[in-house]
Amino acid sequence: MSAPLSIRGLTRHFPGSATPTVEGLDLEVPAGGCVALLGPSGSGKSTVLRLVAGLDTPDGGDVAVDGRSLAGVPTEGRRTVLVFQKPRLFPHLDVLDNVAFPLAVTGLRRREARRDATRFLELVGLGDFSRRRPGTLSGGQEQRVALARALAARADVILLDEPFSALDPAVRAEMHTLLTELRAAVEPTILLVTHDRHEAAVLADTVAVLLDGRIAQHDTVSVLHAQPSSLAVNAFLGGRNVIPGHVSRGFHRSALGVLELPRVTAGESPAALVIRQESVRLTARGDSAADLTGTVVSAVDQGPRALVEVEIQGGPSETSISLIVAEVGGWAAPHVGDAVGVVLPLEQRHVLALGQDDAGPGAAVAAPGISLGAG
Repeated sequence: MSAPLSIRGLTRHFPGSATPTVEGLDLEVPAGGCVALLGPSGSGKSTVLRLVAGLDTPDGGDVAVDGRSLAGVPTEGRRTVLVFQKPRLFPHLDVLDNVAFPLAVTGLRRREARRDATRFLELVGLGDFSRRRPGTLSGGQEQRVALARALAARADVILLDEPFSALDPAVRAEMHTLLTELRAAVEPTILLVTHDRHEAAVLADTVAVLLDGRIAQHDTVSVLHAQPSSLAVNAFLGGRNVIPGHVSRGFHRSALGVLELPRVTAGESPAALVIRQESVRLTARGDSAADLTGTVVSAVDQGPRALVEVEIQGGPSETSISLIVAEVGGWAAPHVGDAVGVVLPLEQRHVLALGQDDAGPGAAVAAPGISLGAG
């Protein structure tokens, strides 16, 4: 019940639009794998799913499942199934017959279709709900039925269009656990569309960041966060620390001073040092392990975590001032006015080339409203 999905050069340009909604998109989903297509609203995510499902026609490119091109193949012949944010269950059918429906339309006898559907209802934890009507179910239960129906269809590829975004956080977490368990049990091929970074990280093997209709970067979550391919990817993924400066011979020079890089680069060029706020560590001032020293100017409680801004003064000149953002355990958060040491782990330091317009003072930001000038 799984096959590889291949998308090559997919393009969709809607009439009246100045730019294509999707342009030249390439994406591979291995058999039994789960890839999350992550992007902001309007980036083209749902359009990609509709093109794969055959609900819309591309202006260019191709979609193939198990090596077979789907060009000209109608929706019902593609062996793909699309699960929407709203489950779209048949209100006049009970839960069992909703799940059995895709089996019944293939000509399977009703008794056999129901017997098969019962197995998938049990997989999603609703074995006792078979005679209930959709109108008596909660949102999470309805989405479980929709997943059971998608599995019962035995499609080669399951397409999920933000299926959990309308659910309460606790129910959403339950659905994440359920989908993980279903993947282990039946190994479906899944292309998941979401704007939720946490959801993508929890559910997918790899994440493809979609910005303005193009794949900006496709990799594991850890690589995306630690080594973003661009400032745009870093910003979308919530990166807070972007320090403009120059890179030369394995060192980055900026308002923070001269910092060693994990990899030596040839030549000298404008570059921003980026480091995830989760990677930054705060220590006592004077700690020999600290790369920088500074003063806490803000500490925002975020429940179990706290976002701490540290003002670094000094660097190449006594008037250079920059801010470093660290995310720490709430119990360990320092107070405003505390003097602290700042550790920037060497392997977590990453540089991105800057264009001429990016390299000036105030060109990069650590957080909305916080300017990190080059000094």
